[in-house]
Amino acid sequence: RQQKWKSSVSTQAKMPPCDFVPEKYKSYPYERMWKIREQNISPSLRMYYKKPLLLHQGHMQWLFDYEGRRYLDLFAGIVTVSVGHCHPKVTMATQKQLARLWHTTNIYMHPSIQEYAEKLTSLFPDPLKVVYLTNCGSEANDLAMFMARLYTRNFDIISFRGAYHGGSPYALGLTSIGLYKHGVANGFGCSTTMLPDVFRGPWGGSHCRDSPVQTVRKCSCSEGVCHANDQYIEQFKDTLNTSVPKTIAGFIAEPIQGVNGAVQYPRSFLKEAYQLVRERGGVCISDEVQTGFGRTGSHFWGFQTHDVVPDIVTLAKGIGNGFPMAAVVTTKEIANSLAQNLHFNTFGGSPLACVVGAAVLDAIEEDGLQKNSEDVGTYTLLELAKLRDKFEVVGDVRGKGLMIGVEMVTDKDSRHPLPAEEIDQIWEDCKDMGVLIGRGGLYSQTFRIKPPMCITKKDVDFAVEVFHTALHRHMERAA
Repeated sequence: RQQKWKSSVSTQAKMPPCDFVPEKYKSYPYERMWKIREQNISPSLRMYYKKPLLLHQGHMQWLFDYEGRRYLDLFAGIVTVSVGHCHPKVTMATQKQLARLWHTTNIYMHPSIQEYAEKLTSLFPDPLKVVYLTNCGSEANDLAMFMARLYTRNFDIISFRGAYHGGSPYALGLTSIGLYKHGVANGFGCSTTMLPDVFRGPWGGSHCRDSPVQTVRKCSCSEGVCHANDQYIEQFKDTLNTSVPKTIAGFIAEPIQGVNGAVQYPRSFLKEAYQLVRERGGVCISDEVQTGFGRTGSHFWGFQTHDVVPDIVTLAKGIGNGFPMAAVVTTKEIANSLAQNLHFNTFGGSPLACVVGAAVLDAIEEDGLQKNSEDVGTYTLLELAKLRDKFEVVGDVRGKGLMIGVEMVTDKDSRHPLPAEEIDQIWEDCKDMGVLIGRGGLYSQTFRIKPPMCITKKDVDFAVEVFHTALHRHMERAA
């Protein structure tokens, strides 16, 4: 049945073969699912596409809908499926644990929490050796803020404009994307600072970022000097001198911004910013919810690509390959500040979660997924850069490993975002040809490509050809 399906958009691209056969869909018809969605599920849970997908089964980098159509998943459940949908190793470990023990809570020991804590923290440099396990990234960032304030006895925390650090009432103060802001008080003690975005920001050149693909902006910097970095550091100092007290609790940043569309900073920005924060008594928090677990390719953690060691690291999404789990990793001293009183989590670090987390780490190592992220990610970036050079509406291609953004513009000179309805159509066309991609950016103008890390170069060839066809169709419509 899957072979008979023909896309409404014609493409020469051939979807790579997959010998996995999905089960037959046996649940409610599509129309009934849609009706239940409208009546019983909160409307705040918005869906992608004009006719939302009803997905039924997943296998590694592939998803299957209720009619048996196959899609190449380039968004991985929002950067969450790290090792592949229903990865056999993770599935088997989970099934074994399901039959053994689900839950005891933290008042007793069970083997898997100690085993996992040792395994996870062994991947971090000293002194980041203590872990607190939670259930989601918002909760992890919430706790990181709380720890920073407890430990420093200061209150103010700085984040970048364009940052996404979660939607909980506490973390929402750090999140700085208008779409997520509700008209209720939030963000007391949170200050934002200018985002050092070398494509869209006031400064940027052709050598700024740690990526195989640089911006189309020209650069007059001499060797070893980054004019853009100096300017953005001045802006950061300005925030420190005007918006916060003499002493602060901390600074949080994603090594590469995720929701804002894989935005990268000048290479040495974070190193200099960390030093300025520590001079003010603050701690440095690295939000690795999207960049962690080998996704950037060259390193296991995103902070390592900036040559820094943070004081607190937050993890989620890819940590569990789709299982709800997250973590805060920090130093013994900072962890001790939370132990002065009781702070308790019922489900964090459950036997199930820890077994899943350990199996994910095994799969990353055994399947060589960090190396695959580097090889396939670099290949993807270079192939997409060819499309940027060919199409005026593709303003920027950026990222590292399998953390990629393609920013769409009206033209490269103005860098104005391409109107939403035009992006929508390109995006829908890709879906109709069998490729699922994400969206991000302040104006939803950036395509986010962050697939399961098991993706192959053949998959990339197919995806790039599909994207090429969608861009061609866009140009024809515009003409």
